[in-house]
Amino acid sequence: MANGVERRRAEPGFWGVHARPGSRARWLLGALPFVLVMGVYLGASFVRRLDNPQDKLLPSPAQMLQAGRRMAFEPDRRTGDKLLWLDTRSSLKRLAIGVSAAAAAGLLLGLNLGLLPGINVLLQPIVTMGSIIPPLALLPILFIVFGVDELSKVVLIFVGTFPVITRGIMLEARRTPREQIVKALTLGASQLEVIYRIVMPQLLPRLLEAVRLSLGGAWLFLIASEAIASESGLGYRIFLVRRYMAMDVIIPYAMWITALGFGMDWGLKKLIARLYPWYSSEDS
Repeated sequence: MANGVERRRAEPGFWGVHARPGSRARWLLGALPFVLVMGVYLGASFVRRLDNPQDKLLPSPAQMLQAGRRMAFEPDRRTGDKLLWLDTRSSLKRLAIGVSAAAAAGLLLGLNLGLLPGINVLLQPIVTMGSIIPPLALLPILFIVFGVDELSKVVLIFVGTFPVITRGIMLEARRTPREQIVKALTLGASQLEVIYRIVMPQLLPRLLEAVRLSLGGAWLFLIASEAIASESGLGYRIFLVRRYMAMDVIIPYAMWITALGFGMDWGLKKLIARLYPWYSSEDS
């Protein structure tokens, strides 16, 4: 008993592979990098504005707050729209359509690749090839084929996230216990029933997890496509104002994109934990 107590006391709280930071230490350690980055930025901004109060490269928090308020709450003189919300709505619409289509197609294809050897032999090489090609290299082709309107942006998001989701579902389907499939077939289930009524419901939490992990790439493809050809969107606005060196707009927009991405990631994690608690506990 005494040895066990001494062993727990000897375990490091921060350093080492056996470290176990407490809840308060987790919050402090997690906040420390953000505090350091903020301190460095504020110091650099203060020094630059001592020499030039109108400096645009490192705007002060007050300047960024003023620009953010203007973009969010003041109607644009030309269109009458509140630009931040217009851009957010446009970007989220493209992102939702592209990722949803990739998730639906990735679930169906990955499920069949993982459970049907014939389909796997036929289609896995092209799926693997598609996952290797950088999606941004296809962007000029997509603009030529689909035009510069909404469809090309959605297709780019689809092309960039579909292989990742498909391969994740395929690997998870292969882990299905063979005994489960044999028992279902023995009890009279058809192959389609085994695939779509027995195995597929078990893969839905893995699908949400794959979508969550692919959101970072989806945002990258969205911003890149909007920067090249668009009339609205978060990426479009950032690349539009960069010619004026309007960092007081660019930085708040980048922070807003980060907040949206974090909110999506957090929301999907909570959704998985609520709908599939068995998967969450197993994953943790």
